[in-house]
Amino acid sequence: MTRTALVTGASSGIGAATARALAGDGFTVVCAARRADRIEALAQEIGGTAVVCDVTDAASVQALAEGLGSLDVLVNNAGGAFDAASVETADPETWARMYDVNVLGVLRVTQALLPALRADGGGLVVNIGSTAGRVAYEGGGGYTAAKHGLKVVTQTLRLEHVAEPLRFTEVAPGMVATEEFGLVRFGGDQDKRDKTYEGVAEPLVADDIAEVVRWVASLPSHVDIDEVVVRPRAQAAQHKVHREG
Repeated sequence: MTRTALVTGASSGIGAATARALAGDGFTVVCAARRADRIEALAQEIGGTAVVCDVTDAASVQALAEGLGSLDVLVNNAGGAFDAASVETADPETWARMYDVNVLGVLRVTQALLPALRADGGGLVVNIGSTAGRVAYEGGGGYTAAKHGLKVVTQTLRLEHVAEPLRFTEVAPGMVATEEFGLVRFGGDQDKRDKTYEGVAEPLVADDIAEVVRWVASLPSHVDIDEVVVRPRAQAAQHKVHREG
């Protein structure tokens, strides 16, 4: 039987790697993101489908849902950090943007796609969180607050749908060396982005997180993985937590 997965934020980084990993495991993958050229190229590469979608726009998410029949796996990957400001100096609008994409975006997409996940008798939702959803660090108040929120949303979904054959997993990476995440956070400053990885000889890469998602999606439906926290070996649990992604 054909299995279908949908990955948001599939235009780069963890999202693109996850789409490739799931396609390699036999899924037909819907690649959803804002940048049409990138997801169209990715969909052609993996034999999937590209759908332009902005998770912060309700109409865009609704259009995404209307184009689906049934769905086996939803990967809520779209997210990001947009500043490194202290609480005292932070722009509330920037914090609102981070909450919108990291939490409300997951809310919109999950609400819209639950009927498709139920269509074949149950499905899996994987939310890409962060170890920032487990710690606090200077300059990260807005992002860590959003990722803490995502963690609680995932936990709540699991409780609210425990009577249904639906599974909800959070994959929480630590330091992952993706080019765009740091550049967006630091306003395009390459030096600040590169300094993020100082002291860790071998950070994770997007393919490492994609493999975790692929593994979770490969398990039988009675197996629920609540959460997976994954860090590079060199990043001890308390080692410069402000660097965690």
